[in-house]
Amino acid sequence: MAQAPSRPDAGNASVPGSTLGLTALTATAPISWGTTYLVTTEFLPPGYPIVSTVIRALPAGLILLAVTRNLPRGQWLWRSLLLGTLNIGAFNALLFVAAYRLPGGVAATLVAVQPLFVAGLAYLLLSEEPTRWRVGWGLVGVVGVGLIVLRGQISFDLVGVLAGIAAAGVMASGIVLTKRWGRPAGAGAATIAGWQLTLGGLVLVPLALSFEGLPPALDHRAIGGYAWLSVVGALLSYVAWFHGIGRLPVVAMSFLALLSPAVATILGWLFLDESLTPWQGLGFVLALTTIAAAQLTPDAIRNLVRIPTTTKGA
Repeated sequence: MAQAPSRPDAGNASVPGSTLGLTALTATAPISWGTTYLVTTEFLPPGYPIVSTVIRALPAGLILLAVTRNLPRGQWLWRSLLLGTLNIGAFNALLFVAAYRLPGGVAATLVAVQPLFVAGLAYLLLSEEPTRWRVGWGLVGVVGVGLIVLRGQISFDLVGVLAGIAAAGVMASGIVLTKRWGRPAGAGAATIAGWQLTLGGLVLVPLALSFEGLPPALDHRAIGGYAWLSVVGALLSYVAWFHGIGRLPVVAMSFLALLSPAVATILGWLFLDESLTPWQGLGFVLALTTIAAAQLTPDAIRNLVRIPTTTKGA
């Protein structure tokens, strides 16, 4: 019997204090993903992007399956396979292709167009009409990320550019479809994350073995790097991410992804002796302003005004 998807918890999102806490929790996901650039370049063996994605996703998914003891059934089997491919398998593989063929800043800037893709798909699939406010701030966010990471380096490798844009597109599709389908009854964020991480990792196993083979013997640094990416960058982060998708407006939530390149740049400055310029400082201001502005809609402002009245009358 097919399981009906549960409805998003709109009640939580309607209370500003609750929304702020939920947004902060969801933001921990792209913040942790921002560490991927540093961990990959400094700790992992080079030349194994697909293998690294499998090691990152599959163990985390299997652990969540063991903890939740819940497997997808009926229509949720193919839905989870599709969502896992989009959110985990295809996105990470395309992101690594872009990162290998383009300067990291160019790749990050291309992926930063994701909120614009989400706005368009949300209109088509969720009937969420894109507002000029969020579309405008989406463009500002792309400019901000570009100022942070480009540093005057521009590459026109066609395959890399297409891979970066495709990475933004597939993750935007995964976010919107996850929101559209909701969750089956009795399945929480940990269950959904377990399904998608496992199936997304399994999809890439044949590709990893065919094109890259097994990585060399791992030293302690590589083991530590993979452990960080799997536990923090996959298991914990995707549970928080899918928890947010179920309760926050999908377009506003997609802007949180702009935190990843910002975190990557800060870590490069702190640990790799990379310099920060005034233009990058301006980029940080634009990116952070964009993330905040995307959460402040007229409805949210009206809710803030209503809270004292509601509390007084209770």
